[in-house]
Amino acid sequence: MTTGLGKRIAYILIGKIGNTTLGLGYVTVFLDLVLAPATPSNTARAGGIVLPIINSVAVALGSEPDKSPRRVGHYLMMTVYMVTKTTSYMFFTAMAGNILALKMINDICQLQLSWGGWALAAAVPGLVMLLVTPLVIYFMYPPEIKKVDNKTIAKAGLQDLGPMKGREKMLLGIFVLALLGWIFSKTLGVDESTVAIVVMGTMLLFGVVTWDDVVKNKGGWNTLIWYGGIIGLSSLLSKVKFFDWLAELFKNNLDFGNHGNVAFFVILFLSIIVRYFFASGSAYIVAMMPVFAMLANVSGAPLMLTALALLFSNSYGGMVTHYGGAAGPVIFGVGYNDIKSWWLVGAMLTFLTFLVHITLGLWWWNMLIGWNML
Repeated sequence: MTTGLGKRIAYILIGKIGNTTLGLGYVTVFLDLVLAPATPSNTARAGGIVLPIINSVAVALGSEPDKSPRRVGHYLMMTVYMVTKTTSYMFFTAMAGNILALKMINDICQLQLSWGGWALAAAVPGLVMLLVTPLVIYFMYPPEIKKVDNKTIAKAGLQDLGPMKGREKMLLGIFVLALLGWIFSKTLGVDESTVAIVVMGTMLLFGVVTWDDVVKNKGGWNTLIWYGGIIGLSSLLSKVKFFDWLAELFKNNLDFGNHGNVAFFVILFLSIIVRYFFASGSAYIVAMMPVFAMLANVSGAPLMLTALALLFSNSYGGMVTHYGGAAGPVIFGVGYNDIKSWWLVGAMLTFLTFLVHITLGLWWWNMLIGWNML
């Protein structure tokens, strides 16, 4: 947001593939996907970068919240939110809650999942859903206009930004190096958090961001303090054997026999149902992730498969409602959408994502395990 690189990428994408309203839907897909690995707040990504650009495009096409929402704005706003709920589980660093969820899963199930392993596991089901999402919304609630004068919009946007600045080029280079650092962290013997700290220090050193920018980022500081405390509490509970006690409780009261696969489906389905009642992904993680992880641990469910399914359902389970994540109220608040259509689309996409994960996803994860890549 500070350098304007996100806007530049968006207008380039609009110029290339945004000649139809469906194409604009895929602009949101590519933009969010590009930004996701290095933007650990989907609220900042969807609400602070993607939304203002897409909203300005909707207005330029004559779509206004109170007069003509169905012209194009209704479709685009819903796409922005549903897409970010997919990209948020595709990368460990795409959502702050992923850090907390993985910590709890690791403490209870004794699993280790690297940044690269996470991205690899999410790649196939995630990319399928990114391809499907704009189409599903388009057919459920087709926009009134189909063709777009994308060249004019892109040209005006890029002219407003001017030539690519040094800070943008520097950020692009750092972004690529960060991705390489996270992907090859195991090979390099470097922890993912170390890569993140080095990236932040490099951006400060070369003036890509200023210390003032860091200090003013209240959301980032809130996340640091809040998650730091919760992770510390999780470690403490593990040390005092709280999770062992919880495991014993489940073991004595629940019995799936030798049907571990049944346990997997039941746990995943329950996680999605329960996620509906939480307006915050973080609150859901703190309250329910240890419960579902421990249930998997004692029920005979395949641990790695269940862990992956739970880590991903935390995000896409919040698709159903307009309050299922912090980005929801921001996007819904623009005024293009009504609750009924939002919930219908959200329910359909949640169900489709669930189906993709228990079919194609399971096949893919088993393949990765067989290849010793997880």
